[in-house]
Amino acid sequence: MTRKKIAIIGSGIAGLTTAAKLHPVHDIHVFEKNAVIGGHTHTEHVKINEQSFAINTGFIVYNDWVYKNFNELMEPLNLKRIPTEMSFSIKDDVTGLEYNGHNLDTLFAQRRNLLSPSFYKMIKDILKFNRESIEDYNANRIPDSLSLAEYFKQKKLGKMFITKYIVPMGAAIWSSGEADMLNFPALFFIRFFKNHGLLSVKDRPQWYTLDGGSEAYLEPLTAPFKDKITTSAQIKSVARHDDYVEIIMENNDCLPFDEVVFACHSDQALSLLAKPSPEEQAILGAIPYTSNEVILHTDETLLPKRKKAWAAWNYHLGADKTAPASLTYNMNLLQSIENAPVTFCVTLNRTHLINPDKIIGRYQYDHPVFGADSENAQARYHEIGNKNRTHYCGAYWFNGFHEDGVNSALRVVTDIALADSTHQTLKQPEMSEA
Repeated sequence: MTRKKIAIIGSGIAGLTTAAKLHPVHDIHVFEKNAVIGGHTHTEHVKINEQSFAINTGFIVYNDWVYKNFNELMEPLNLKRIPTEMSFSIKDDVTGLEYNGHNLDTLFAQRRNLLSPSFYKMIKDILKFNRESIEDYNANRIPDSLSLAEYFKQKKLGKMFITKYIVPMGAAIWSSGEADMLNFPALFFIRFFKNHGLLSVKDRPQWYTLDGGSEAYLEPLTAPFKDKITTSAQIKSVARHDDYVEIIMENNDCLPFDEVVFACHSDQALSLLAKPSPEEQAILGAIPYTSNEVILHTDETLLPKRKKAWAAWNYHLGADKTAPASLTYNMNLLQSIENAPVTFCVTLNRTHLINPDKIIGRYQYDHPVFGADSENAQARYHEIGNKNRTHYCGAYWFNGFHEDGVNSALRVVTDIALADSTHQTLKQPEMSEA
């Protein structure tokens, strides 16, 4: 067995999974540019009226259906998980439309919709899309090149279904602009919706949140290698040589390693490479990121006017369809917070409407933008991964979520193991189709 010195750049779920799997047999060192670890896993501890609350602002929920490897990673940590509600509402600032798809009563929270032919047409189209998209997926009738907009046109789905339901839901899931959603590959979109039970009314997964906030897993997961983590690490560049990799810090310190794992975003990895190959430039450059402003607050005016329309996820529709996704998470519902004196909200990209006196925290999270180019780039992973002493992991290699970060890390672990006799020591992962 060859013990290697391996640098891991980034301490999100991909980097920490990589570190957790490799540290028993390799000399790993994790570099995190921020002052704290976790990436999109962040929990804010808030005290109101002598009560303490742990509120998530990034990673919030997971389930048993498609988070197989994440659940396996969590299992030995002895964490308590709490069942949570996953409901979705629309609040249209232009037309005044409001509804919450949780049940029939909340669907018609705005009673005028009982007399709206267009609303009933939207419901009919939802049922049609759910039924026919599964049939098309199972029969392999969705070409890789078909966009979501083209698929909707093929199926003759109505405008209200597209603009007031499916596109906002997709924009909420991927924190992507509504206009961008129409360019999503239909197969990518439908496969995700099917796997997460979003194409069925009754057969859906139970979602969970971690007791004490999502950050609860960070300390027990990293405990075995906490002395191998450097925070506030400012890396200038990464140079690859024939027989080693050099991590060059901003203070010009040069740290030698046998291999490097980029567990950061695609654009960040590309910017750090001293001499990226043409393949790295093409593949990493094809998976861009978009920035979202996130505010933790207690301003209930960001939720629908009717309380029956309050959902776990509340999407805001505006006149500008090119604007970034705008939604408010009701954290009391999502984290099963009871007896709180306020409603904790996490809002994306609508800061100007939030009462400044009710703001608790401000954050910025970047999310990958998916399309035909990014899907093609994902399929080309091994043109750059496990090449030139370099590996890449991150949720952007799959669907952009926590399970995808874990899966991408397990792929790196497998590559390193297969390249060395350690393949007998490290368990080969079974990838889940998140």
